Amino acid sequence: MAPKNQQSNKTNKRKHVPAAKPDAPGRPTSKRPKLAAPKHSGPSTTTKRSDKPFKPKFQKSEPDTVKKAPLSKRERRINAKELAEARKKKRKPYYELEHELASLWEKMRHRNIKKEDRSKLVTEALQKMRGQISEIAGSHISSRVLQTCVKYCSQAEKDAVFEELQPHFLTLAGNTYAVHVVKKMLDNASKTQLAGFISSLHGHVASLLRQKVGSIVIEHAYGLANATQKQELVMELYSAELQLFKDLVSLKESRLVDVISKLNLQKASVLRHMNKVVQPILGKGIVDHSIIHRVLMEYFSIADQPSATDVIQQLSSPLLIRMIESKDGSRIAMLCVKHGSAKERKKIIKGMKGLIGKIAHDHGGSLVLVCIVSTVDDTKLITKIVIREIRKILKELVFDKNGRLPLLQLLHPNCSRYFSPDDLTSLNLSIPSLSAKGESEAKSSKNEESNKTDTKDDTDTEVTEVEGNENTSGDELHLVEGGKKDPFLRRQELLVNSGLAEGLIDICIESAGELLRSNFGKEVIYEVATGGSDGILHPTLDDKLNTLHAEIASLAAKSLEESEEEHVLKNFHSSRAIRKLVLDCPTFACTLWKKALKGKCELWAKDHSCKVICAFLESSDSKVRGLAKKELQLLIDGGIIEIPETKHSANEG
Repeated sequence: MAPKNQQSNKTNKRKHVPAAKPDAPGRPTSKRPKLAAPKHSGPSTTTKRSDKPFKPKFQKSEPDTVKKAPLSKRERRINAKELAEARKKKRKPYYELEHELASLWEKMRHRNIKKEDRSKLVTEALQKMRGQISEIAGSHISSRVLQTCVKYCSQAEKDAVFEELQPHFLTLAGNTYAVHVVKKMLDNASKTQLAGFISSLHGHVASLLRQKVGSIVIEHAYGLANATQKQELVMELYSAELQLFKDLVSLKESRLVDVISKLNLQKASVLRHMNKVVQPILGKGIVDHSIIHRVLMEYFSIADQPSATDVIQQLSSPLLIRMIESKDGSRIAMLCVKHGSAKERKKIIKGMKGLIGKIAHDHGGSLVLVCIVSTVDDTKLITKIVIREIRKILKELVFDKNGRLPLLQLLHPNCSRYFSPDDLTSLNLSIPSLSAKGESEAKSSKNEESNKTDTKDDTDTEVTEVEGNENTSGDELHLVEGGKKDPFLRRQELLVNSGLAEGLIDICIESAGELLRSNFGKEVIYEVATGGSDGILHPTLDDKLNTLHAEIASLAAKSLEESEEEHVLKNFHSSRAIRKLVLDCPTFACTLWKKALKGKCELWAKDHSCKVICAFLESSDSKVRGLAKKELQLLIDGGIIEIPETKHSANEG
């Protein structure tokens, strides 16, 4: 066993003496710290100073002394393989090329670089990539270099890159990094190149749509394609025959029902094929793309009741919110609201919580909200989620083109002044197999077919479907007309009982001048001031409506000098809104005459304000005509104003 003093020598540590005494005079003082002698259990021994310099514990190592981690066997094998291939092809190995491209990218991507210098760097980078562009496009690092090169290179260089990538587009479409390069190439592609790319997708559309990355490429191509090319992409999702033979259908047969009738396809066979395509896509939650929305709309047009109900159940979730930005996507959402069960409708509305403001500002989303307030009977749920969030941003919505639509629907349902024919068509859509009208038509047509022939498989399938529908009670089906609750009662609960109408009137009183002069706001204040369709706001809010009438009349009573903005009787939008109110609301007309126009008609008998004055003579109410007849007759006799040729109806404006 070693002695104790030897063991203690092994663990000796140099310690700095903080209060060391200065050396004797005459001897040079050392800058090194004094070290205390180690303590030993045995006799004292002298310790030798180490020749190695003292290093602090956390001192950073020099850059040239940093040792790289050794490569693994797999990395060495890959590098060796690349080096061997590069020698055969007389080019640099890929890992060296990647390093060179990264250094070029750092220079070319700066904003303050000159165009000439950048174009030289881009050309140099593309020359280095030549022959390896397909590999570079799929690389995590080098694909960004290629994207920058495609962005700034000349058209001839873009064509060269496109030509080299063309054989590999299908492989690259499924790569997480290459998808960005493919999208940039399509954005810069000519019509011929785009047509060639879409043709190369034939037979692979369904498989790519099932991939989160591949579906992005299909959607991008679908957005850039013309009508014929869009149909080419969609058709192979309908049937196996159309997937094999793409020239069977012309552009005229764009709807699936027309395709089935032209080619005499079996409806059940098409439905089975579409189920195989649609179900995996929905299962993965890939519902953001417009091409999928179109396929689902066509699917609903031929689906039987169980198939349609199954898809509605899958979509009745927060997934549906991601679909409403497109036209077909918003229509699908409306169909789910109309034909979904109470439980499914509840899921849809709860999925909108916190997003009502964003949804209301989108055109498709606002139509979905219109459908909800017109269809769903659970007014407590709508008030709790939809109406509550609308009230928080009410002032913002009344001035917005799309945001005002749910409010106008509650005030005046399905009015053609506020909803375009296409909007009304969307609101009235239904799934044939789930609507009463569709059922009756299906029964009659299938009975005729069964009388003609009893041997067709398609007819047998349809007859089975009809028998299944006959056993279904009417209560289980949600028809296009909406729920069971009376529409007027539903409107009253959502508009009046919820406090929405009161808040709306307060905003109209507060911002009367701004709303009247607004192109979209004037329609909201008009509907509020008239009390809404069927007098929905009367008699509960009559006092507030009278206050609103007085506020509008006080704005009209101001002189031209007093009005800071353009006078409401002279402004294009506000003068027409006030004229409509005079024609349609006798209470307002009387208030306006007494507070603003009595004895002042000659002052306003020109420009836009003249139409407001003449509206008193065009009114269908005898009391309104009697108020202004005497004063206006003097202006007519003096030739200042002309008698209207025809009396307008109260609804015209």
